[in-house]
Amino acid sequence: MTAQAHAGPSGSPWTLLGLAGGAAILYGALGVQTASLVVVTALLVIFLLFLVRHLAFAASALAAAPGDMRSRTGFDFGYRPFVSVLVPCRNEELVIEGLLGTLLALDYAADRHEIIVIDDGSDDATGAIVADFGRVHPHVRCLHREPGAGGGKSGALNAALGIARGEVIVVFDADHKPRADVLRRLTRHFADPRVGAVQGRCIVRNSAETHLARTIAVDYYSGYLVNEYGRQSLFNMPAYGGSNCAVRASWLEAFGGWNEETVTEDTDLTLRLVFVGQFVRYDVTAIDTEESVPTFRRFWRQRYRWARGHQQAWREYRGAALRTRELSLVRRVETIMFLLVYHVPVLCALGLVMVALRAAGVLDWGSGLDLTPVATLLFLGPLLELASGLVVSRSPRSAAWGILLFLPTFVVFTVVCTISWFDGIVGKPYTWAKTPRTGHGQASRDRGAQEAAA
Repeated sequence: MTAQAHAGPSGSPWTLLGLAGGAAILYGALGVQTASLVVVTALLVIFLLFLVRHLAFAASALAAAPGDMRSRTGFDFGYRPFVSVLVPCRNEELVIEGLLGTLLALDYAADRHEIIVIDDGSDDATGAIVADFGRVHPHVRCLHREPGAGGGKSGALNAALGIARGEVIVVFDADHKPRADVLRRLTRHFADPRVGAVQGRCIVRNSAETHLARTIAVDYYSGYLVNEYGRQSLFNMPAYGGSNCAVRASWLEAFGGWNEETVTEDTDLTLRLVFVGQFVRYDVTAIDTEESVPTFRRFWRQRYRWARGHQQAWREYRGAALRTRELSLVRRVETIMFLLVYHVPVLCALGLVMVALRAAGVLDWGSGLDLTPVATLLFLGPLLELASGLVVSRSPRSAAWGILLFLPTFVVFTVVCTISWFDGIVGKPYTWAKTPRTGHGQASRDRGAQEAAA
């Protein structure tokens, strides 16, 4: 039996001892006030660097993205490789029919693509639904994995990779619904042999389900757009996101498939491609819709998995990011900052603890520096990305209200990342866990998705 995908390696418990020892030496050698000043100064520098990054992304997207978003044609080299569409699913009976219906409507020659749905040990009606589709539509193939086959999403994808015939592999999660032209828009980039993967744009369709879903919809509709577009236009290195995305099959084979030792296979694949000199592209016009998590409990579970996987990527790839010759100095710095994104909330938590200790009279770093204004600016950075994204995407004014819940959401995210960091450092076991679906919004899409598909 294959091991479950997990957030290994076993952890770095010595890191905690090293940090505690370093803090003891720092405070012992410099005294409480000077040592606290050093720590606060370091936090301020890091916060300011990430604020500048947010501002640069926002400015870049405002300057370049609107023209691309309005483009209905764009470049097209007539490149039509054979494509294998892979759909890993486990207990997805609420959403799988919606996805299969849109996949059957894809505007791509039937003899130039295949659809492989991997039923990953489902114990609901998912397998039966997919099997029925396969009997009616010959180019829909169903691959059944036994319960406990392991490897999580990566294991399911690797099982299909062994039988996939495509030159390009396109992946959709079960709750996604792509626009008909998505395959053409994703695959056109592979006419350039330097391109290893392409990420499309995802929009939340169930924003009316809860206030949290509305907030996440705004984040997807504008925040992710600005972040990905900024990384592409400034550094030529956006991230492969794991769904509504394409990857060159030859590179997957060279890597031995998706990494089954991580719970964020998308981040892992992004880094492996970048480190061998391959480009990842972001296509803002390759649009699909997906279902957002509607409750804070599911939000916590989803973001914990993202944090564990991303923080694991930092531990595994920071050395390669510093050493690789494929990256210029600027791109190397951006890669380090990308790897540290899920560590910044941990530093925010540290800053809050220091402010609380100062208020209690335990710490003192003088009156020259105050964390509060800069910490406020750190929160404003993502908010500026969201706001600029709303402008770029011409979102309705009502969407701006979703930003109001962003701050409490960020507080929860800070706690999640901090707990994830401690769990990862001490090596707490964690296996890949799918995000439960509600099936909400399958019959109709929200306004944002309708505008995107128009």
